[in-house]
Parts: sequence; C-alpha cells; structure tokens
Amino acid sequence: MSQVDIQAYLDTHNKLVDATAGLNKEQLTWKAAPESWSVTEVLAHLADHNIVVSFRVRDTLAGTTARLPAFDQDAWVSGQKANDGEAADILALFEHLLQYNALLFRRLTDEDWEKTAVNAKGDTVRAADIVAGFTRHVHHHLGQIERIKQASAAAFSEEVGQRE
Repeated sequence: MSQVDIQAYLDTHNKLVDATAGLNKEQLTWKAAPESWSVTEVLAHLADHNIVVSFRVRDTLAGTTARLPAFDQDAWVSGQKANDGEAADILALFEHLLQYNALLFRRLTDEDWEKTAVNAKGDTVRAADIVAGFTRHVHHHLGQIERIKQASAAAFSEEVGQRE
C-alpha cells in the first residue's frame, strides 16, 4: 500500500482546470501589480515545481548524496515569460507530468517511499514527503488563484464603472 495518496496528486490537475474554467486570456494574464503573479504564472510555477519534484523524487530513489536542488520560482516565472504562454498548454504539460510520475509512484514499495535525501535547506526528507508536500503546495496555490480571480473581477468591474 502506497504511503502517498497518488489519486490526490493526480486530482490536482482537475482542481486547477476547475479553478480556471471560463476564464478568458485577459483574466488569465491579469496582474494586480507588476511583481504579482497572474493565474497563468501560477500555473507555470506549479508546472515548474512539478518538474523539480520529479527530479527530487528520482534523485532520492537513486540514493543521491548531493543536496536536492532549490529553484528561484520568481526568476523561473519571469525568465520564461510565463504570462505570454497559454494556460491550456501549461495545464496539458502538468497533466502529462502527473500521469508519468504516477506510473513511477505505483511501482514504489513502502521501503522506496522511506528513502531520504537532504533538501536545499539541509533537512532530511523522505520521497513520500516530497510528493505529499507538492500536493499540499498545489492546494495553497488554488487559494491564490481564487484571490487573483476575485481581485481581477473587482478591477474589471471598477474599470467598466468608470467608463459608464
């Protein structure tokens, strides 16, 4: 029996699809401030994070002695010009990466899930912790997406009111 809720990991895609359903390009790319993230940028961050998690899990399973990498999320989002991307493309990549990782996760034994590595902060983490932490991280960003949607709706409403 897996120590990780693989279905909860896979369900993160549907939750992101639901959170972004019906949003147009303007709503997906709206930013409260230049340093804030748009919905599209949040999606890109989560795809990036899943790429990093994929590496971290595999490195942990391989018995690495090197520290697991950190990444500068803001620099990754801005450096790839994420807001110029398409949310649908990001979500497609995200889904495929989830599915690919789930194939690996289903092959792991309880012993595999207990394998450890040292993260960038110097903490010892288990493979199971890496995956569960990512799932929780997606849920955190679902809240961020909702806050962005509310703020953009208020901004668009205010803009329409000023034109009338």
